[in-house]
Amino acid sequence: MYEADEKRYDTMKYHRCGKSGLMLPAVSLGLWHNFGSNGNFENMQAMCYTAFDHGITHFDLANNYGPVYGAAEENFGRILKKGLGRYRDEIVVSTKAGYDMWPGPYGDWGSKKYLVASLDQSLKRMGLEYVDIFYHHRPDPETPIEETARALDGIVRSGKALYVGISNYNKEQTIAIAALFQEMGTPFIINQRQYSMFNREIEQDGLKDYAAAHGIGIITFCPLAQGLLTDRYLNGIPEDSRIRTDGRFLREDAVNEETIGKIRKLAQVAKERGQSLSQMALAWILRDGDITSVLIGASKPSQILDNIGMLSKLGFDEEERKRIDAILA
Repeated sequence: MYEADEKRYDTMKYHRCGKSGLMLPAVSLGLWHNFGSNGNFENMQAMCYTAFDHGITHFDLANNYGPVYGAAEENFGRILKKGLGRYRDEIVVSTKAGYDMWPGPYGDWGSKKYLVASLDQSLKRMGLEYVDIFYHHRPDPETPIEETARALDGIVRSGKALYVGISNYNKEQTIAIAALFQEMGTPFIINQRQYSMFNREIEQDGLKDYAAAHGIGIITFCPLAQGLLTDRYLNGIPEDSRIRTDGRFLREDAVNEETIGKIRKLAQVAKERGQSLSQMALAWILRDGDITSVLIGASKPSQILDNIGMLSKLGFDEEERKRIDAILA
């Protein structure tokens, strides 16, 4: 039987999610990659145990994380059943629906039909009675936003989720659905968006500042730009890299001479700070207190330990900020 380390909360930092009572760890574990049917279950289990033993209380999933669709939720359900589930009240579990999940007209986007059915399936796969946060995974240009908002509100009132989140919504879309949630009294607390040194869209569209000013939490994914913000690409593209083995999310043309030049300069700044490049890239996301939590992915437990090592140095002095901004310009 798995026994959690009682010192797990000693080093992790926790941030209030928007204006809610929910606290999220500064680092959360995403199960997007490496938890599918093609992964090693013992390794998945070890990663979840390592994360929880070091204060990562939040595990983030979606209905179609795999491969195959649903596999990550099924595997996480097995991990819960084999021991981690005894700590359910110390864990935040989130899942999502909004992308393609099953054939036909009812397995995609943002209708009430899809969202309710999808969550029921997710709960069954994980062996849970409720999730802590249920997200609409992406805006639906066809379904009225009122229908999506009411569906999410109804899901909370049914007891199948405690809080509501959205993902991939820009500033204007966030404002629109937040107004509906406020009218209904829905516990809407968070938006999940991509954010990294190489992708600053939430700054450019104003969402980051808006969310901070209006009590909406932000959790970010792809903080290391699919591995670019690590030491893996300092000398070009490794043969075993994600670009070579799975080109869906990071294409070879993204790793050009200019990008590698920036990576090397950033790595030098990190070295002077006493951090790895990945540690500095994660700390940079949390630099001003506007981001609630940063989602990391991992392929082995040691990567989780390396990533949370950034918590020992989160601050940036003015010179470091200027150097980084100049490199990224």
